[in-house]
Amino acid sequence: MQVAAPAGCEAEARAFYGGLLGLEELPKPEALAARGGCWFRAGGQELHVGVEEPFAPARKAHPGLVVDGLAELASRLGAAGVAVMWDEAIPGLERFHVADPFGNRLELRQA
Repeated sequence: MQVAAPAGCEAEARAFYGGLLGLEELPKPEALAARGGCWFRAGGQELHVGVEEPFAPARKAHPGLVVDGLAELASRLGAAGVAVMWDEAIPGLERFHVADPFGNRLELRQA
């Protein structure tokens, strides 16, 4: 899956996706590295942060990540100043939405 970001996004993407969400950064193939952005592993999937110009964040469309320790993750994100919006629209499903540093919407739900 891919989310878009503006040029020069790499440091913020690493801090958010790698640091706060705890995703493992993957090396980009040399042929693609010059395009900017960075890649991460999310379980058995990959999440690519790709540079897009002109950039506009995805506010409706979003990747959904299934995580262990959802409440702990929400606390960590909140402590870092990230707005956590819990969503109880689906009975029995614990989930919340956040925006990455670029304004892209993400859904995080309990495994």
